[in-house]
Amino acid sequence: MNQFFLKRPLSFQKLQTGKGVAKVDLQDSITQNLHLIISTRFSEHKYDPSFGCEIWEVDFELIVSQNSWEEKLRKSLVHSIALHEHRLAQVDIAVKISEILHQHYSKKSYQIKKQVDVAITGIMKKTGEPYQFKTKLFLSPLSLG
Repeated sequence: MNQFFLKRPLSFQKLQTGKGVAKVDLQDSITQNLHLIISTRFSEHKYDPSFGCEIWEVDFELIVSQNSWEEKLRKSLVHSIALHEHRLAQVDIAVKISEILHQHYSKKSYQIKKQVDVAITGIMKKTGEPYQFKTKLFLSPLSLG
């Protein structure tokens, strides 16, 4: 039995015109949910204040220890994914922060950003297949010019 999931965001215009809704497979649905968990601040979801992750709480926090900051975010993701993504097993999460220097040629200025790389691996329970997810986030811009 092939199971399908709805693609986010939903297109209500297509629903109203009778065109149906876009569908995705299990892997894409898990990816969409992980993106949503990472991009949601705690208490932002009206019906479930535990949905989201701590990255938005520590975004502008002074990073005294890079390792402790990475571990704090990793633990937050482990907890949130365990609560809100039941389709994955044997979840492993890696978080790495680095500084990236961007040069703006038109302004002849530089911008330093903190880049957070998040890698999540696991096994899709329904199929037993391996699952991989990677994303990058940019935090705390600092402009130099």
